[in-house]
Amino acid sequence: MLLGVANTTMPTPVLVAGGALCLLGGYLVGVVAGPDTPQRTTAVVSSFTAAGDRLCLKGEAVKDADGAEDGVLCGTWRRSAASSSTPVKGQEFRFVLVRGQDSDRKPATLIYGDVVR
Repeated sequence: MLLGVANTTMPTPVLVAGGALCLLGGYLVGVVAGPDTPQRTTAVVSSFTAAGDRLCLKGEAVKDADGAEDGVLCGTWRRSAASSSTPVKGQEFRFVLVRGQDSDRKPATLIYGDVVR
């Protein structure tokens, strides 16, 4: 038996405040030390070729992007299941870029996004 061990209770408001501080601290650590999330940006469709889903974008958001040539960035468009329309030159396009390598170990750009409605 445990003799001499006292049973203490903490007031409920103190317990709730302590729990809230722990949650806030965990959130802040996650925000500061967590992974960077890609930003969704907007550009203008320069061209789109349905064969191979080749999409080229131009504008401030892509002019300095890795792989852009003369202010135009081209890549393979990966559309969502909800996407029913194809991009047309001059339309505004909201996207996220993912850079990687294709099967031949060449640099590849995937463009995830859709036309802004």
